[in-house]
Amino acid sequence: MPSFKPFATAANTLRARLRPSLRTRGGGGDGPSRWTSPGHEERPKGFAFSRTPPPPGESRKWEDWELPCYVTSFLTIVILGVGLNAKPDLTIETWAHQKALERLELDSDPAR
Repeated sequence: MPSFKPFATAANTLRARLRPSLRTRGGGGDGPSRWTSPGHEERPKGFAFSRTPPPPGESRKWEDWELPCYVTSFLTIVILGVGLNAKPDLTIETWAHQKALERLELDSDPAR
């Protein structure tokens, strides 16, 4: 069985070389990082999407993208529902069933 010592040595060397660069990029060292730079909160507020709820008696104001997104989603569902239910049945099983029925009619026709 091959020895894993060369792999372990290479992994330790790579880890030692990467460790200082990870600290400077916010990988766990002290000081500012891109995730906790000024202007960002230390902890989430505990609300969905970090939004505070509106005061009692007021409703949330819709954002600009919401109405077109909801209308488009609803129309897509309607169009797909109608279109997929109205499409012709072109499966091989349906074709074979129709042909079998035609042959049965021809075989049972007493006029022949």
